[in-house]
Amino acid sequence: MNQSNQPIVQLTDITRTYIQGEIEVNAVSNFNLEIKQGDFATLCGPSGSGKTTVLNMIGALDEPTSGIVSIEGQSLSELSRSEISALRRDRIGFVFQSYNLIPVLTAYENAEFVLALQGVKPAERHDRVMQVLKEVGLEGLENRRPDEMSGGQQQRVAIARAIVTRPAIVLADEPTANVDSATAEALLDLMQELNKNDGVTFLFSTHDQRVIDRAKRVIHLRDGQLESDVLQ
Repeated sequence: MNQSNQPIVQLTDITRTYIQGEIEVNAVSNFNLEIKQGDFATLCGPSGSGKTTVLNMIGALDEPTSGIVSIEGQSLSELSRSEISALRRDRIGFVFQSYNLIPVLTAYENAEFVLALQGVKPAERHDRVMQVLKEVGLEGLENRRPDEMSGGQQQRVAIARAIVTRPAIVLADEPTANVDSATAEALLDLMQELNKNDGVTFLFSTHDQRVIDRAKRVIHLRDGQLESDVLQ
């Protein structure tokens, strides 16, 4: 478990280089960042500033060209593929703008899926899934499949799936991008409540000013580098 004085996420001198044709492009360059327990933080900046690259490296979906990514004190470069898969499954929750739900599964089954992969016993899975669906406002909708739900309801399922494993951190990539304004505000209310009441740590990547305004910490990137890191 994360110790209170230890960052959940630590990026040390991170550079991520891509080759475009014959040109070498630094998506992120000499980037340093710490995310601590209880943060409600957002990465923001113009397109191409490196937000998604940073989020993907924290989520172990991409690897830095150089530098160290550590989750709860463990350097990802020291882990095997299976250990990284287990880390993503157990310690990192993901919320994507496209929801990424399994279309043939119900809301309940989508939220339960990772717990089943973890080997959690059926009775405990049931209790945890029903509790988290209630927390995200989906009580009574557990048997609906994604195509029977609104965009906002699907995103609530995605949030439920992300938090049901009790991860160290939830990474949310443009979570309000595909919903209307009222739904976006309701989703932000929900995530703020989870942060305040349950201590869930969130890191967003977003262009949405509503998300930026709600964040307790705004991390601004420009041209792959940290421009500012402000508590608000």
